[in-house]
Amino acid sequence: MTTATSKTEDEYQIRKLIDDQANAVRAKDINGSMSNYAPDIVSFDVVNPLQKIGLDACRKRAEEWFSSFQGAIGYEISDLRITAGEGAAFCHSLNRVNGTKTDGVEIDMWWRATVCWRKIDGKWMITHEHNSVPFDMESGKASLDLKP
Repeated sequence: MTTATSKTEDEYQIRKLIDDQANAVRAKDINGSMSNYAPDIVSFDVVNPLQKIGLDACRKRAEEWFSSFQGAIGYEISDLRITAGEGAAFCHSLNRVNGTKTDGVEIDMWWRATVCWRKIDGKWMITHEHNSVPFDMESGKASLDLKP
């Protein structure tokens, strides 16, 4: 059974991994940003296709995303909530990205994130992530201008 102390320690470890990953994204450090992904990760992203399966597919997506920015990536995680149990955990947050794309377009948007973790060989690893933006029912378009 998980004790309150071990639960708190697990949540602390996951928060540290998330902070490290966010710093890696800001620096466009592909290896750092992917270091907590399990080999069999399943990702539901805000862009096509419906899902990506496996580390290679997620790495390719991250490389494409990083290279689409001219310079540094502004990246913020807000309202992070972590729940950890014995061997499994999940968290959810509101995330923001801003910066200048290679085509000169400025981007500043928020999205919702849910991340599932599993403790594998003593290390917390991301096994599933789900990123999404709401959409307007009338127009069918993504609501990219929402802010928390």
